[in-house]
Amino acid sequence: MAAIQRRGRRIMMTDAERDTYLAEQRTCRVATVSADGRPHVGALWFTWDGTSIWLYSITRSLRWSQLRKDPRIAVIVDDGVEYADLRGIELAGAAASVGEAPRTGEPYPELDVPERLFAAKYFGMDTMPHDGRHAWLRLTPQSITSWDFRKLAGPSAP
Repeated sequence: MAAIQRRGRRIMMTDAERDTYLAEQRTCRVATVSADGRPHVGALWFTWDGTSIWLYSITRSLRWSQLRKDPRIAVIVDDGVEYADLRGIELAGAAASVGEAPRTGEPYPELDVPERLFAAKYFGMDTMPHDGRHAWLRLTPQSITSWDFRKLAGPSAP
């Protein structure tokens, strides 16, 4: 068990690696749970501000209705094809709706940073376009797990 834990620490991303990775990646998978315990997983675009992951979700989605009843959420961002290339991050905790739902673009200072980051990342724009169907969910994770199997390559690999 100790060898597994040591390997887990070796493949864990540093805070700087995590921030860079989340800034570069474009798609995450979001898991929610229904009142009767059925899981739901769907893909979303996201942005990371260094503290929270921000999800721009359609307010008429199953995800949105499930989170109104139970805010527990898990988000996975990962990539890699070969085993030695696998890397990713799992963030878990409770989601909170931020701003009006659906979002129309009314001034809301807490959304200034995520909207600027999201608009640049996905639309190549300085300001966020609003379609009146989406709204913001913020996950400030209670737990973060990361892995980067590329760190096992080379002379220090077991």
